[in-house]
Amino acid sequence: MAEKPFATENIRNVAVVGHSSTGKTSLVSAMLFCAKETPKLGKVDKGTAITDFDDEAVERKITIAAAAAFARHKGCKVNLVDTPGYGIFLTEALQGVRVCEAALITVSAVAGVEVQTEKMWKVCAESGKPVLFVVNLMDRERASAERTLAQLQKRFGREVVPVQVPIGEEAGFSGVVDLLSMKALTSPADESGTVTVGDIPASVAEAAEAARSALLEMVAEQDEALLEKFFAEGTLSSEELASGLKTAFRQRKIFPVFFTSATRVQAITPLLDALVDLVPSPAEVENAFLRDDGQEVTLSASLDQPALSYVFKTISDPYAGRISLMRVYLGSFNPDGTYQNKTRDVAERFGAVNWIQGKELIPTEKLVAGDIGAVAKLKETKTGDTLAAKESALKVPPVRIPEPTISFAITPKSKGDEDKIAGALAKIQDEDPSLQVSRDPQTKELLLSGSAQLHVEIAVARLSKRYKVEVTLQPPKVPYRETITKTAEVTTRHKKQTGGHGQFAEAKIRLEPLPRGSGYEFVDKIFGGAISQNYRPSVDKGIQHAAQTGPLAGYPVVDFRVVLLDGKEHPVDSSDMAFQICGRKAFREAVKLAGPTLLEPVMQVEITTPDEFLGDVMGDLNSRRGRVQGMEPSDGQTVVKAQVPLAEMLTYSQTLRSITGGRGDFHMEFSHYDEVPKQLQEKIIAAAGAVAAEEEEEE
Repeated sequence: MAEKPFATENIRNVAVVGHSSTGKTSLVSAMLFCAKETPKLGKVDKGTAITDFDDEAVERKITIAAAAAFARHKGCKVNLVDTPGYGIFLTEALQGVRVCEAALITVSAVAGVEVQTEKMWKVCAESGKPVLFVVNLMDRERASAERTLAQLQKRFGREVVPVQVPIGEEAGFSGVVDLLSMKALTSPADESGTVTVGDIPASVAEAAEAARSALLEMVAEQDEALLEKFFAEGTLSSEELASGLKTAFRQRKIFPVFFTSATRVQAITPLLDALVDLVPSPAEVENAFLRDDGQEVTLSASLDQPALSYVFKTISDPYAGRISLMRVYLGSFNPDGTYQNKTRDVAERFGAVNWIQGKELIPTEKLVAGDIGAVAKLKETKTGDTLAAKESALKVPPVRIPEPTISFAITPKSKGDEDKIAGALAKIQDEDPSLQVSRDPQTKELLLSGSAQLHVEIAVARLSKRYKVEVTLQPPKVPYRETITKTAEVTTRHKKQTGGHGQFAEAKIRLEPLPRGSGYEFVDKIFGGAISQNYRPSVDKGIQHAAQTGPLAGYPVVDFRVVLLDGKEHPVDSSDMAFQICGRKAFREAVKLAGPTLLEPVMQVEITTPDEFLGDVMGDLNSRRGRVQGMEPSDGQTVVKAQVPLAEMLTYSQTLRSITGGRGDFHMEFSHYDEVPKQLQEKIIAAAGAVAAEEEEEE
């Protein structure tokens, strides 16, 4: 029996984000348990958490992909998008924030504000999403609500205000005082999640009064009418406080703070109550869409428009196939309907439409505006695509995928896997579009690129476990080039006498250097018929073939001009092949006389670093032969723009993470080729010679 849909105004969408090891997945599991969606409490350390179902996530005990679940509570459907806390999986968190009306940022009561806390705060600020903080792990040793709150307010402003006061901490944590009702809400430490409502214990009565006064004042400040009443009467009614808090939260004027122990299931139901009461329904929030003519329009979730949804996650399930997780923005999607993929301009036939609880699909009568659900076995649809009714003229702008920062060359361990590897990599990319697969046109290596070594290693582990493809990882080769620095002229003859026809060709060429980036140029300057017109392209062809392997280290030769000056031919023994061979010989002789040198790719790099690490980042850049071109300070951070040789950037992501404690970021793109310093050329040439010798031995 398919589930009946909830009305749009009774749906709440919340992205659960924050630093790793702050208990996001445990918190989601606790909320599902308290809402009686699961008969048992899911646990990360036992591999039973509803939203950590991927093999790698279970084994490593970390979230590596966004997952959706829902809790039915107080007549509402609360959709929870659990996201990874590691910076290397930032794209998953960005997709989660995109499809929700609010973000719940978890913070460790022990560690306080961490790198990803700041990153997700910034993401929410840029997208205008309201934020509530949950200080979790209140039962842990060295947990401190006071210290954590002070850190939050110092970093994000005095508008970060507790709406609860914790009762006890560390092993003694037993619940919270709700500052709106001024009641104590306690839960035992037995993982039952039961809540007892009672009077405020004397030990926290004073703290609760002070915190309520601070909350009243902050709520009153955000609204002129409330402020006037507050000044006149010195307080607000409970209704005015609740209503004022809700409005201020939705306008990002107040960021409420809650306290929980997810693993002991304490203070979880009050948090669920708050999500229902505070978070706006999709009907109350406008989203921006792009019309087919390129114009932007803003609309709130409504059933009156043609169906429109955004696919924010793809799961490759070995049994169900490809599962597309989608947020419906407008209209509704029905089972067995045909809808248009606006991104790829193809029609997709739906089977059942489902709610999603981790990896479990629960059929529903229809997916309505504002809801989050899933469809299985779509043929063409990928993460970031828009699905819509055929008549819809709108598209959902996709989340921008950050550039990969590290690449590895991958080779299958057995020859039989060469054919399987492409299909397996395509499925892994479906699930994680922040991975990139490419083939280097020069080195011919297959490259797998991601945001860190762990990111790539997890993809390789999936290749092995899911698709039975074993590969080896190596740092990619730097695509060096060779060029010339001066002009050289040679006359070369190719003569070979065999039985029957012989081979004869003679060519005089001049090799000239060209400006960087010019490539290759062939100029025919023969006057008369020293070489017949039909043989001259053969010389050109032979030179191009020879230029693929330079004299120094075997890299392609670039940025030169060949001028064909003169030559000779034989009426019987000359041929296309003879002049190709002559062209090859002529080039090889001339290039050695023309001052050959090595070129390396130089990248345009932009590094964002907190100001306190700027000196260390600059010092490291100098040691990598980087040329700094400018700096742009902004809000405690500086963007450094520099040009750095690619050879020096292969391991940069680990170094930057280490220097900045994970708070630095960078992206790079190819800029130009430049000459390698002479002292380094010798090492590169020697290394290339050693590789060539090894390959010869193997043959």
